[in-house]
Order: sequence, then C-alpha cells, then structure tokens
Amino acid sequence: MRYDLVIFDNDGVLVDSEPVSNTILAGYLTELGHPTSYEDSLRDYMGAAVHRVHDLVFERSGERLPADFDEVFHARVFAAFERELEPVDGALDVLAKLSADGVPYCLASSGSHERIRVGHRKTGLDKWFDESRIFSAQDVGRGKPAPDLFLYAAERMGVAPGRCVVVEDSPLGVRAAVAAGMDVYGFTAMTPADRLAGATELFGSLRELADLLV
Repeated sequence: MRYDLVIFDNDGVLVDSEPVSNTILAGYLTELGHPTSYEDSLRDYMGAAVHRVHDLVFERSGERLPADFDEVFHARVFAAFERELEPVDGALDVLAKLSADGVPYCLASSGSHERIRVGHRKTGLDKWFDESRIFSAQDVGRGKPAPDLFLYAAERMGVAPGRCVVVEDSPLGVRAAVAAGMDVYGFTAMTPADRLAGATELFGSLRELADLLV
C-alpha cells in the first residue's frame, strides 16, 4: 500500500448526491431571485460548504440570503435523499476491499454531519463509517478549498499529511488536498478532467480506484 490513510470526499464520490442537491440548490436560488442553472450550481458550489453559497450570492448581488436558507435547503435535500439517493457505483466494493485489506480510511466532507448521516443510512454506507471515521467542514473553521478539513482528518486519524491520499471529484476539493500536502486522485465521473488540474491521478470509475491505491 502506497499510503497510510485514504481520505474520501462524500458527495459525488461515495453517495450519488451531486445531481440531487445541485438541482435543488439551483431551483431554490432561482426561486429567491438569483437565477441559477444546474450547470451554474455544479460549477460554483460542487464540493463546497453551504457558506460558499451565501458568500457568492452576496458578492454578486449585494443581497443576503434569507436567515432560514440553510434550514429550508437542507430539508428539501434530505427529503429528496430519502426518496432517491443511491451509493456511487462501486463505492461499497471499494470500502469492503479496503476493510478486508486492513487499509485505514475515513471521510472528510463539506457537508454537515446530519447530511452525511442521512445519506449513509439511505445508501447502506453507515456500515462502513462509524463516528471516528467521519469529519465534516462543521468541525473546522474553513471549508474547502482551504486545507483545514483534510489536515484535521489526518491529525485525528494519527497519520502525517504526506502519507495520505484524498479521493475527490471537485476542483475545490483537489485544491484543498494539494494545499494540505496530500496526493489526490481526481474522480472524473461528473467533473471534466481539465477542471481537476493538480490531481496526482485521474480515474473515471470507483472500480479503478483499488488498483491505483496499491
């Protein structure tokens, strides 16, 4: 094994949540008077913590989103998760192999702890992640592209950053991993390869990942 710890992003890497959440986000922002397409949402917010939505909307329009924006958005997303969320193809197989091989792994997500757990219960991923393996942007001061979350996860798992590899599907996540001094494997299932510049390796299916890690 080339690494002492595999750090997974969650949304879009383990759970197929990006189409669901970005469709809802684009619709809700448009409803609030900030026209946003699905493609806009993927470009601007994929892989980011929700504070980035507030920051960009204010930067572009000078207007603040409603005080209950996060609550309403998350309620809509969680309801959709319960109806339609699925694990990313190959995710359960990769986790089973890492576990069988005794390879340490964890998760570092821009999503809230509640969002992570709702998605994991629906998809069966909760079997593979106990509390000690889950880290959220809620745990640190700054979300991706800052390196704080990945550095925090490595510290809590007791592994030096240079011995970690991050599995990411967003430009913000790749930037965060590089800033943390970690190798990063960019997942191109939803993101064009040229937007993951800086990744150590690129792959298009989780079924390819196990071979890249050894």
